[in-house]
Amino acid sequence: MADPTYTPAAVWTHDSENGGKFASINRPTAGAREDKDLPTGEHDLQLYSLATPNGVKATIMLEELLEEGHTEAEYDAWTINISDGDQFGSGFVGINPNSKIPALLDRSGAQPVRVFESGAILLHLAEKFGTFLPSDSSRSEVLSWLFWQIGSAPFIGGGFGHFYAYAPEKYEYPINRYAMETKRLFDVADRRLAESEFLGGNAYTVADIAAFAWLAPFVEGTIYNDARTFLSIDEYENVGRWAKAIAARPAVKRGRIVNKVWGEENQQLAERHSAADFEGKSL
Repeated sequence: MADPTYTPAAVWTHDSENGGKFASINRPTAGAREDKDLPTGEHDLQLYSLATPNGVKATIMLEELLEEGHTEAEYDAWTINISDGDQFGSGFVGINPNSKIPALLDRSGAQPVRVFESGAILLHLAEKFGTFLPSDSSRSEVLSWLFWQIGSAPFIGGGFGHFYAYAPEKYEYPINRYAMETKRLFDVADRRLAESEFLGGNAYTVADIAAFAWLAPFVEGTIYNDARTFLSIDEYENVGRWAKAIAARPAVKRGRIVNKVWGEENQQLAERHSAADFEGKSL
């Protein structure tokens, strides 16, 4: 349904009163809004994040590396509360000029290396530790599915999720547009997983970690209100099988609660500095 009261102006201007749930923090400009240093811990890897779908990609990857025995993957994880605008502090902007989580600072070399964007973090860690990314002919397939997910996320989150769950008013056209695209993306994954155990082939890789973070919450019914029912997610049986198998992995269970500051208290872990931090948590 169109809004008959709205005619675009000749030149767009920012209206902070008409932006929905995140209107108080969204602006059309980049850069730091306040001087604010980031906390640091003892490990070479410092992660600044929140347990959103993009955020858990990094923590799942780090926990999977530790599960494999890569002790050098020990990390400190610090919460960046995006609702409070933590991502606009000068310290965080220094690591990610785009002011989005997650962001990683790798201090293992002679000079610290910043890595921002979830896909870049997955690739950085996979190449650093030589795992979850094949070096044979299947590498291209894995990378294709990884970037398929990276390119798909805005349609699911900023598209469907925003207009269905967060927009201050409900309009038929954008909801239909992005519901259709979200279902199409689920169908792409479902068809692939009908012929292959994992997205990249027979092995669990960064492509699965990336896609799981976004698709599993729909399968589990834990994202965007009743989106699971609205989108008939149960139709995608192969995605369901794949998501359930990945969700059962010990590293995934741990990674999904790191930097989580909502829900049941025993499933929250605002900061993570060692394996001992998971004691007493429901995994």
